[in-house]
Amino acid sequence: MNTIKLHDTVALLEDIKTYQFMTDNPIFLPKGQVGTVVEIYKNGEAYEVEFSDKNGQTYGLVTLKSEQVICLHYTKPSLTVVN
Repeated sequence: MNTIKLHDTVALLEDIKTYQFMTDNPIFLPKGQVGTVVEIYKNGEAYEVEFSDKNGQTYGLVTLKSEQVICLHYTKPSLTVVN
């Protein structure tokens, strides 16, 4: 079940060759690079992911298949004690 929603933070599961936003210069996004979901396509089959620097400047906007990203979670999950 796919739980990625709009504005979720995701990380790449593979290296991606793409083009810099607004310049079309070739860039390389390495596995683990973090971005934000800005659009969802075909019920979660693909996502538009924005990659930005620490100042909020977008440097990449890439359409990715669901199997190319993983959702990052920042909240503590429900914990079960295992004996």
